[in-house]
Amino acid sequence: MLTRIRRRLPGSGNGPWIVIAAGAAAMIITPFAVAAGEGRPIDGGARNPSSNETLSYNRETEIIANTATYGTRQSNKSSSGGGAIYGCRARSGTRSCVRASNLSNGRAFSFASNSGGEVGRIDGPTTAAPFTTSATGLATGLNADRVDNKSANELTTDAVAAANRFAVVSAAGTLGANRGATAAANPAGAGTYTVTFGDNISNCALAATLAQTAGGEIGVTLAADNRTVNVTTRDSNGNAADHPFHLTVTC
Repeated sequence: MLTRIRRRLPGSGNGPWIVIAAGAAAMIITPFAVAAGEGRPIDGGARNPSSNETLSYNRETEIIANTATYGTRQSNKSSSGGGAIYGCRARSGTRSCVRASNLSNGRAFSFASNSGGEVGRIDGPTTAAPFTTSATGLATGLNADRVDNKSANELTTDAVAAANRFAVVSAAGTLGANRGATAAANPAGAGTYTVTFGDNISNCALAATLAQTAGGEIGVTLAADNRTVNVTTRDSNGNAADHPFHLTVTC
């Protein structure tokens, strides 16, 4: 074509051909310059699209399939190599490096290993949460060694302790050592006390003992608010009298 054009322009030099060649080259190169690394074939065993960072892909590279198995597969037959690495520079609050999104109602991800020791590992700063979830269903088969940095025995002990409340009250109605009690008082004369707990204890068993060696009597009843215990104390003759006591609430 260029030969025919040159023949039709007799007497012309090389100048026009340089201009035409430059224009043709610009028309060919421009789309690739705009799209950086786009449009280039994948080069196996090399960095794609190029080791030149200015030629990185500027748009998503989509691989769309319609198959009953998997859309893509990456594998490594070496006994010392991995299957794939995904890296990014996402800052906090932006997209994660890897996302699996199932647009139907099946699983979004699945991991499988023949290892008899560790199936997988999550590395991160020691102060970071390994992961978070908005799901609240039962994680079948999950065996957690510690919860809130406590062992199973510690959690059991805490649960038993939380279910068993107590209060030590002086003869004047002052609340001493306790678990779950919020207040004590001697509001209505000799031998009459109230002990208030922080939550509903209507399904719990109440018991009280006098905290002294001398004889006497003590009785307990639950108030209508299901949180306050009314305690009455008497001397050995049955007369109302102030006495220190221990109150236990077992749920």
